[in-house]
Amino acid sequence: MTAPDLYRLGNGPPISPLGGKVSGLQWLTEQQVRVPVTYVLPYQAMANLDAGDQAKQQLREALQEVIDPDRLYAVRSAANLEDGQQASFAGQFNSYLNIRGLDNVLAAVEQTNASRTDPVVTSYLNQNGFTGRDVKMAVIIQEMVNPVFSGVAFSRNPVTGFDEIIIEGIPGSGSALLQDGATPLRWVHKWGRWMAQPDEVALDHAIVENLVLETRELARAFGRPVDLEWVFDGEHIYWLQIRPIAKLENINLYSNRISREVLPGIIKPLVWSVNIPGVNSAWCDLFTELIGPNDIDPHALAKAFYYRTYFNMGVIGQIFAALGMPAETLEMMMGLKGGEDRPRFKPGLGVLPHFPRLIRFALDKLRFSRHVEPFLQVNHEAYAEFDLDGVADLSDQELLVDIDRLADLYREIAYFNIVVPLLAMGYETLLRRRLTAIEVTPEAFDLMSGMTEIQAYEPHVHLARLHTAFMQLEPQVQAEIRAADFDHFLNISGISRFQDEVIAFIHQFGHLSDSGNDFTSPPWREDKDFVLQLITNYRDLGEGQERVNRDDLVLGILERPLFNFAYHRARQFRYYREAVSSQYTYGYGLFRIYFLEIGRRFAERAIITEAEDIFYLYLDEVKQALSAGAKAAALMPEVSRRRAEIAATTDVVLPDIIYGDQIPPMETLDQNLTRLTGVPTSRGYYRGPVKVIKSVAEFDRLDAGDVLVIPYSDVAWTPLFSRAGAVIAESGGMLSHSSIVAREYGLPAVVSVNNACRIPDGTIVTVDGLAGVVHLSGRYASSPGDHSRPGSQHVSNGDPPKCP
Repeated sequence: MTAPDLYRLGNGPPISPLGGKVSGLQWLTEQQVRVPVTYVLPYQAMANLDAGDQAKQQLREALQEVIDPDRLYAVRSAANLEDGQQASFAGQFNSYLNIRGLDNVLAAVEQTNASRTDPVVTSYLNQNGFTGRDVKMAVIIQEMVNPVFSGVAFSRNPVTGFDEIIIEGIPGSGSALLQDGATPLRWVHKWGRWMAQPDEVALDHAIVENLVLETRELARAFGRPVDLEWVFDGEHIYWLQIRPIAKLENINLYSNRISREVLPGIIKPLVWSVNIPGVNSAWCDLFTELIGPNDIDPHALAKAFYYRTYFNMGVIGQIFAALGMPAETLEMMMGLKGGEDRPRFKPGLGVLPHFPRLIRFALDKLRFSRHVEPFLQVNHEAYAEFDLDGVADLSDQELLVDIDRLADLYREIAYFNIVVPLLAMGYETLLRRRLTAIEVTPEAFDLMSGMTEIQAYEPHVHLARLHTAFMQLEPQVQAEIRAADFDHFLNISGISRFQDEVIAFIHQFGHLSDSGNDFTSPPWREDKDFVLQLITNYRDLGEGQERVNRDDLVLGILERPLFNFAYHRARQFRYYREAVSSQYTYGYGLFRIYFLEIGRRFAERAIITEAEDIFYLYLDEVKQALSAGAKAAALMPEVSRRRAEIAATTDVVLPDIIYGDQIPPMETLDQNLTRLTGVPTSRGYYRGPVKVIKSVAEFDRLDAGDVLVIPYSDVAWTPLFSRAGAVIAESGGMLSHSSIVAREYGLPAVVSVNNACRIPDGTIVTVDGLAGVVHLSGRYASSPGDHSRPGSQHVSNGDPPKCP
């Protein structure tokens, strides 16, 4: 062995070939950051050690020229497989710290070289698809830095892949952190904001800030997420290692942020197997318009955890990547918090190949109104072809044919039910900005003034009219109707006009239910007694606030064109949104009629016990059993098992985000919570008593001014909002029905509030519709009139609420 076989990094030409560890150190020296004096014994030098004593003597002679007997050294492995993308090999090979003297350094080098054949290493190699023949060992000899503080830094979260810098450190040597499992102090920095810091001040904050800055700059120069080892000697930061963070790619990342809005709560198997293929296929159609042909599997877009829907945001991230969008765009879409330095929705050069397609996409959506009205007409006619009164007369095969037809129609309308609300939100956002620019409160603006045709989709308008007609009847007739069921109501003489109006209302709105995305939820037409109670007990507190119309505005010449564009588009797409939603809910509800008929037949054949058991089967099980006819096997064991699973997980507390495909453990709610958080979707403050309403059938429990707490909402829930002082929903987002109606009514609203429906009735809460916070401050002890009037946007003292 000759002296040139020992290299000092930073002096002379780069070493090649290199393993990841040596490459990283060499790269760090090229970045002009502080790196301890480092020597490298390359692969061939270590291979020569196996040749005998002569090679060992040559190694001693080479080391004698550079080893200072008064210094401490670290001897580290630097195998070719270490710090790679496929596996890090962290801690697998031997490394030694605080080695003094030539003999001890030489011994540490030999032991490090020999560790490549250790049984633990062999097992690790096999687990990662390698063999012992794949290993080439090099050794790093590094001057020790006096460690006042040591640790690691990650340019991205190594668990989630999120864009946040994590610094971990401990006083003294980092060996306690890396080898002994000591608990480090931890700092998390995201987009200019400290998300986590230790309570104790053990390291000057300026040093931590400098670690964050250098980590970000090194990662940017490296071109991929990295983790680094560092040491602080009381004056300077030294960087000891850099490596790419392994296995960040292809992490399935599931979020319920969107699913809370479109498919909230527990989803039974049959709903899952109809809804997910239809809606996700519509999303895939939209993605194809954006990025062209792709291999995205609609079924891979969602996964069920404890019968709750989570969308796979990793797949969405692939779409963003294809469009050249920053990876952090996904985190902002998921609502992750950070500081003010958050990335912008700014496409990169990767968008250029898609640019012509994106232009076509934008132009098509700008002119999308030309698609909506023809579609609504064709879709209405298609649904009218189904003979709902003759479903019981269909053969098993004819039932399957009709279900497949419904599925095709469902996919088509699901596309419009995605695009139209998105466009409506976009135009309304533009209008809100124009209103704010001319100092008009957006909540006070009556967007739909004079557009009476939208009332065809607003049940609360008709309920108010029917209730007025009811109150004009003779008192004794009113009393009889209140005490009657629906059949008796139809036989009361002298009120034929009122009876006809009620029947017409059921015909128009009977398809509504607690959830338009869950056909297991009974529609109003199946509970006409409830509809009658809804009419007779309806209370519209809508004295409302004074509204501003388009004709009331004074616009400048320059302001008028853009305002009018936003105004007319916002009106048009608000109407389209309600029309599409109505047809979507109607058509989706038809599945219930067909599946209940199949369930009735299955019960007769002893496949299940009762018709509604069918909702606990998946669609392929239903089709197989229906095709098998009398030979179909009993499916009650599966039904019973799934019923039991759903019952056992009704109160489970699940995280907003699930990393990977492993099912998280079930947790229960902390009963001592005094603060819940969610997504603010309608501004304002309100303080009052909670009333948890889990179904529209409970509408009469809501008193004027109560804080309405709901699991989710649909069109059928609208009458409740006229009584509420504020709204809290367990599900939803800016586009959810509860958010839209709350903004229209001027009610503070916070949605996506985990466990909101477990707040005890009567609990006094303060709803902060700006920060998305709900403060719980105790049981209600005063009269209902003591809190602010419904629609108030401030608590009684006019100040923002304080945390109790």
